[in-house]
Amino acid sequence: MYRRRGKRVLDLAALACALPLLLPLAGLVALLVRWRMGAPVLFRQERAGLGGAPFTLWKFRTMREGPGGDAERLTPLGRALRASALDELPQLWNLLRGEMSLVGPRPLPLDYVPRYTPRQASRLSVRPGLCGLAQAMGRNAVPWEERLEWDARYVARITLRGDLAIMLRCAAVLLRGQGVSAPGHATMPEFTPPASRSDP
Repeated sequence: MYRRRGKRVLDLAALACALPLLLPLAGLVALLVRWRMGAPVLFRQERAGLGGAPFTLWKFRTMREGPGGDAERLTPLGRALRASALDELPQLWNLLRGEMSLVGPRPLPLDYVPRYTPRQASRLSVRPGLCGLAQAMGRNAVPWEERLEWDARYVARITLRGDLAIMLRCAAVLLRGQGVSAPGHATMPEFTPPASRSDP
């Protein structure tokens, strides 16, 4: 019952409580991004949602436009927004639309869907989340296989108590500034299945 209806009730209740505080903060962040990086303020990308269906995910822009890798294009303001997760605030719109949930596997690019094993693909059986078990275990510092395994474990047993615990753990990880990027990367490397990786 909670998996099907309770999660949506929790999402909307939390959103109603948080919006009066978060909307002014989102407005301030939007002004900062516009001032320091110019237009556009928002970044959007198609991601895989419930059942693998595509939806448009929104974030505040953290990188300058133009050539170069992530490390070159990521701005100082962008680093601060990513570290604090303030770049994710526009996803409240995705939450309101029912495309995302408070807790669930983080939405990943559509290109990744054919690369999943059947167990990894189970992450698509629920709405993606603003935070998830993999993020509670260390955000982007968690390697891909481990991260997707945490997602599969979450999907196998979803409870209200578990969701509340995940939110608390994610808040603690965020406050400690852990896992902002994968080791040796500015953000997170592309997910590739083990069989498709070349030997070092």
